[in-house]
Amino acid sequence: MKEQVILVDQQDNPIGLMEKIEAHEKALLHRAFSVFIFNDKNELMLQQRAAEKYHSPLLWTNTCCSHQRDGETNIEAGKRRLQEEMGFSCELTEVFSFIYKAPFDNGLTEHELDHVMVGRFNGEPAINLKEVEAYKWMTLADVKKNIDQHPELYTEWFKIIFKKSYTKIAQYA
Repeated sequence: MKEQVILVDQQDNPIGLMEKIEAHEKALLHRAFSVFIFNDKNELMLQQRAAEKYHSPLLWTNTCCSHQRDGETNIEAGKRRLQEEMGFSCELTEVFSFIYKAPFDNGLTEHELDHVMVGRFNGEPAINLKEVEAYKWMTLADVKKNIDQHPELYTEWFKIIFKKSYTKIAQYA
């Protein structure tokens, strides 16, 4: 079965389901989430997206992100995907949400109401190589500096989150 996303209105009320690629082709607003995991050194775990990803391959981004499934809470979705992509689980807290729209060179567009969650983890992830090429830990200050110097290395949503919400995220580091 093809993965579906939850279409939503501007207030995050569900208005239907649609196959993920179709929603991205039509640039329809849908629910998504982004997880930010920090360690006890207040460093953020970044992932480099796998080369096979259908958009933004090999770009660096937050610890994990994806789409909620029908009937799944934001926290349940975040924990599921964290386990699927990074091979570990931890407690998550939802801290804010925002809407963004980012077109890609391949004709797809991310138009998402993104729920941002944070958590803490100090171990080594067991990355899923079908989803994740690599990972690294960086301080938020170093991430911000590197995005300013090399924006082409990062996903669009990650750059948007940093630009709009750096101080909100920094509270959890």
